[in-house]
Amino acid sequence: MTNTAPERHALDALLRPASIAVIGASSDPTRIGGRPIRYLRAARYGGRIYPVNPRHAEVQGLTAFRRIADVPEAPDLAIVAVPAPSVVETVEACAARGVRAALVFSAGFAEMGADGRRQQDRLGAVAAATGMRIVGPNCLGVYNSELGAYATFSTTLEDGYPTPGGVALVSQSGAYGSHLSLLARKRNIDIRYWVTTGNEVDVSVPEVLGWLAEQDDVAVIMAHAEGVTDRDALLRALRTARARGKPVVFQKVGVTEIGARAVQSHTASLAGADPVYEAAFRQFGVHRARDTDEMLDIAYAARFGLFPATPRVALVSISGGVGVQMADAAVGFGLDVAPLGEAAQARLKAALPYASPRNPVDITAQALNQVDLIGDNLGIVFEERRHDAVVAFFTYVAAADGMVEPLRRAIEAAHARRPECLLVLSIVAPPDVVRQYEAIGCPVFEDPTRAVRAVAALHRFARSFAAHAGGRADGPALGATDHASDRPASRTVDAPLLAAPAAGLSDGPVSEREAKRLLSMAGVPVVEEELARTADEAARIAAAFGRPVAVKLCAPGVLHKTELGAVVLNVATEDGVRAAYETVTSRARAADRAAPIEGVLIAPMVSGGIETILGVRNDPTFGPVVMFGLGGTLVEVIDDVSFRVAPFDEAEARRMIGETRAGKVLHGVRGRGPYDVAALSAALAHLSAFAAAHGDRIDSAEVNPFVVLPEGHGAVALDAVILTRPAP
Repeated sequence: MTNTAPERHALDALLRPASIAVIGASSDPTRIGGRPIRYLRAARYGGRIYPVNPRHAEVQGLTAFRRIADVPEAPDLAIVAVPAPSVVETVEACAARGVRAALVFSAGFAEMGADGRRQQDRLGAVAAATGMRIVGPNCLGVYNSELGAYATFSTTLEDGYPTPGGVALVSQSGAYGSHLSLLARKRNIDIRYWVTTGNEVDVSVPEVLGWLAEQDDVAVIMAHAEGVTDRDALLRALRTARARGKPVVFQKVGVTEIGARAVQSHTASLAGADPVYEAAFRQFGVHRARDTDEMLDIAYAARFGLFPATPRVALVSISGGVGVQMADAAVGFGLDVAPLGEAAQARLKAALPYASPRNPVDITAQALNQVDLIGDNLGIVFEERRHDAVVAFFTYVAAADGMVEPLRRAIEAAHARRPECLLVLSIVAPPDVVRQYEAIGCPVFEDPTRAVRAVAALHRFARSFAAHAGGRADGPALGATDHASDRPASRTVDAPLLAAPAAGLSDGPVSEREAKRLLSMAGVPVVEEELARTADEAARIAAAFGRPVAVKLCAPGVLHKTELGAVVLNVATEDGVRAAYETVTSRARAADRAAPIEGVLIAPMVSGGIETILGVRNDPTFGPVVMFGLGGTLVEVIDDVSFRVAPFDEAEARRMIGETRAGKVLHGVRGRGPYDVAALSAALAHLSAFAAAHGDRIDSAEVNPFVVLPEGHGAVALDAVILTRPAP
């Protein structure tokens, strides 16, 4: 085969096709091969439609062709709706004809076992050899609602066609993608592009997400996936969406062990470790939706395009009880229910003596006798400019006879005083009334807690967009300043080890001393220490350091020295150092006489800091991932960790630290602290760069404890372990 298609990353033929062939076209508009033609014609698709069916000269009023080779032009898109045994041959014929993209509806491939996997691999080989893009197999299709290009057999279109808007949806699951599309239309979420990827033999959710992020007519992206196999494509897509200020609402399923097994049986994808997905989404400003309602709520609110710059929210209610409920929800979602200023409170009280003006603002039902007072009260809140979002609860009052028009006008006039402030309404009303409030720029929710949750999500989008404005890179610059390079009891090396991925890493176990050397070269500060090979040498080194010291076995392959009894701390005398040397070496030999022993490490004791843990793991989906949390011997019990995909910069490291209870301790509690978070952030960023540069060789790494000293005194690694992979 020859490559007759344009560049592989162009999905225009799939989502903006000028011509569509339907192979396996049916005259029955209710069958899988008939529905796409029915939908295309009913939606007045302006492109050319070519039914392909060897048994019919005409299909649904259109001229049919016996083979794809007989079609008078090479179609942009071919829909393959034939039995699974015929799919590979059909797709090969499409490629030979010069078709640019093919949709494979047929199921019965990798999700069915080894034979199906072999057939699916043949489809992948066609895509790789020819450049023709293949979506599926086992997919439900795609659509572009603006063009009326409904290349799908989804029955949900029988309920009506979507209105083109600024929202796009990509889903691995076709049935769930159809479900979301239908519910989105009922929620007045106008979807322009809709893609289901199925088994992803070629086109994947990350690639589609990246294409959508580049489109000027897309403002919000919804995504659903069971597993992701192309880490780089996903991260590129999320970076692009964030750089262009486009919210991504992502529902990743397969959280539990049972769910992960179901994923493998469904689409044969890898679910990956859920905490790492969670961390990656936080890292790139993605809102992770836990269920369908949350998915739709956040996408719906985001489509209005107002993102509060600060977490400060004003709550206005005709019910004091609901005001308290909203305040509780706001605090739970991380928002700031800051009180109104005294002047604003006085104005509110003067306008409506029954009101509770602090925040939440209870304007009471009395305001309904004078609708203008509602507008006046809202106007006072807007004019103060202290809050960047307002949630107002009016329940069915906003839909009652005689109230809709005057209340809508009052709200519109008040909002005009500060249109950049987000105003979310909690009302119960028929769809036509809801549309009237939406028309003046207000998202509408029946449930006030969901309204508050949406505000919190929109603020997080704003914070992520602002933090990464200007396209700042995620990784630290090479040779970045080490904030703690002058701290006592530690050493660093000027040139970070970020060059050749294999440099300095050997096969097999890495000793603690070698692990620290490598990390130090990468910019992670380590305790100053020396290797002793005799008891006399240990005593001399300890005297030079000044006692007390730590005495630790140094032997490749011995990872848990404490459990072995090969660590002695706070050794304060010369005789104690000699005895400790003999103790740790004899215990090591008793445990394994053949184990290679480099010697014993002597290091000054470090005190006065907080013990944390830094780690690296190689995730099957995301590759090198860095972990941070409280350290020491209780790390597994406390379970207070956060993750980030490597590499990242110091600002991201600070956000990572802030997600943990350790972060609160490091900033100071009960008269202790603050501690040197700047030095810790720099170490995490350097470790992430090291992990990214050596991702093909490092299986895992751990720095525990990594002691963070009081602010201005740096941080230092007291122990380190690196487990390597064999050289490729």
